[in-house]
Amino acid sequence: MPEMILYNGVIFTGEGLAQDKPHTVEAMAIGHGKVLAVGANDAIQRMAGPQTELRNLDSAHTGVVVFPGFNDAHTHLGSAGSTKLNVDLTGVQSLKEMLDKIATYAQSAPAGRWLTGGNWDQTLWAQKMLPTRVDLDRVTGDHPAFLNRIDGHIALANSAALKAAGITGKTKPPQGGAIELDATGEPTGILRESAKNLVSRVIPPPSKEERRRGDELAIEDAVSHGVTSVQDFSRWEDFLIFEELEKEGRLRLKISEWLPFKSPLPELVKMRAHHDAHDPMLHTGMLKGFMDGSLGSRTAAMKAPYADDPGNTGLPQYTQAQLNKMAVERSKAGFQLGFHAIGDKATAMALEAFAQPGVSRTARNRIEHAQVVDPEDIARFKKLGVIASMQPNHLLTDMNWAEARLGPERAAYSYAWKAFLDAGVPLAFGTDYPVEPITPFRGLYAAVTRMNETGTMTYYPQNVITRGEALYAYTQGAAYAELAEKHKGRLTPGYDADFIVVDRDLYTVAAPSLLGTQVLETYVAGRRVYGASTR
Repeated sequence: MPEMILYNGVIFTGEGLAQDKPHTVEAMAIGHGKVLAVGANDAIQRMAGPQTELRNLDSAHTGVVVFPGFNDAHTHLGSAGSTKLNVDLTGVQSLKEMLDKIATYAQSAPAGRWLTGGNWDQTLWAQKMLPTRVDLDRVTGDHPAFLNRIDGHIALANSAALKAAGITGKTKPPQGGAIELDATGEPTGILRESAKNLVSRVIPPPSKEERRRGDELAIEDAVSHGVTSVQDFSRWEDFLIFEELEKEGRLRLKISEWLPFKSPLPELVKMRAHHDAHDPMLHTGMLKGFMDGSLGSRTAAMKAPYADDPGNTGLPQYTQAQLNKMAVERSKAGFQLGFHAIGDKATAMALEAFAQPGVSRTARNRIEHAQVVDPEDIARFKKLGVIASMQPNHLLTDMNWAEARLGPERAAYSYAWKAFLDAGVPLAFGTDYPVEPITPFRGLYAAVTRMNETGTMTYYPQNVITRGEALYAYTQGAAYAELAEKHKGRLTPGYDADFIVVDRDLYTVAAPSLLGTQVLETYVAGRRVYGASTR
């Protein structure tokens, strides 16, 4: 017998989305975490038993629509939780506002406590200049401070943090990193890529209770925005928290947890064996490796110098030989590989590694971000069976300065969602949370408009995609990327009952209206995890 029947509704099953011919039904029966049946009201209601909960969608909320839950193909829950519990500088509009927020936090923090968190973005400021340790020193008192830029690829340390890490003007940065120096040869406090590890490794870790609270806040953020599954890259300690929540029956989000590509292979095999690989709520997934940094910090690896920074081509994190060797070893051990690659050189390096004999062509290896890709390399994605895992919402932030970084020729083939689809390359959409907010509706808006949120600026509109294609990439495309397309991403019999109730039709509503979408309820495996009864 069904545990719940929803009727008198507009329920998108997910069928036909990719072809822009979406299928809808009036009613859906769910039980044991699965969709049991979909169809017309009368047929589905006849399945009801004495214990079946009946939900009349028409009388519950005017204009509500049911969609498959969103599967965010790229998140960092642990980082999001840490930011929420520490110094959150998301969206600060000036250096002064940044320093004021830090000063307020520092005044209430216990003496000597490290100030961490961040998410600052200097491209939002009028001057657009990177802050320095001197700026931080003015407001941090006796606290060491280490605050990440929003992309996570550079960070700002104050003098106390640099001293704790033993960093001076003579410190040699590790491979793939850089320590910025001022005119006197002293560190400015800006650490790029792997150089950040010199400080992060001396920061006392959060307590288990703090980590759990942060993770719970991040999960709440996800389900409240209609996300039912995430493909996540957090620390192993966060995975153990997720595991603890699951054992307590309190895990409200399906999580496929990535493991660090750079870790020794025996350690990766041990982590993979730690938890049931077939657990639908929680399991480990692909290996995540970093080829380069970001455009915002000018550390993305480019084939030619940045248009606004001649001589700088970014910071590759591996030599090609290193990368090839590690990719072959890990692929032969049965791992799916996913490489963060934002610059065109980084993408080319990742594709070269995937092309090596011994690297599986059927493992659904992925390139994460793929923001700037040489047009000649797009065909290699298809040839090598590589998925383009992209985050359209990045464009809403980056379009203000991306063309200046890249120049018009490269900008024309950046964030090229349609070009990938035209080449037959599977797309999987996500947010890169907390680099961007976890709401999928900003990503949908960006994908179908390539306009800023005020509608005053358009970025190379030839790469817009259709509403159906965008919804598909955020549900079934993301499920395909995590090898779960046979049970996730659709609302048809036998599929997981992961669905959301929203206040508008995501397929037909005007594009600007997508940004105001309200999630009324979220269900994971047939269980209500967000809504009136869970607040």
